Amino acid sequence: MQHEVIINLPQGVELRVDLSHATPMEHEAGRRWLDEQFTTLECEPLRPSGKVLLADKVLVVARAAQRQLQEDSAWRESYARAAAAVLARPVIRVDVPGMAVAF
Repeated sequence: MQHEVIINLPQGVELRVDLSHATPMEHEAGRRWLDEQFTTLECEPLRPSGKVLLADKVLVVARAAQRQLQEDSAWRESYARAAAAVLARPVIRVDVPGMAVAF
């Protein structure tokens, strides 16, 4: 089965992380990892209510961490594993310029 996270960044940059051979991350571990990055990167909630959905967290962490995603393959893989763990989908597309997450 295909397991992949595709991240579209500005200027037409597309990053693909194949997770078919990576050790899966548990849901709770993925949530904790994203929570830590959300705080470390000083991300802001997308919704005026302040509620942060898991898909929103995946998106805003990608937006804040564009440099890490492009330059640090270990960080990029951790991000992809965490996104796959919390969203539980085989293929995830994170579109930063379009501010959308699709499955």
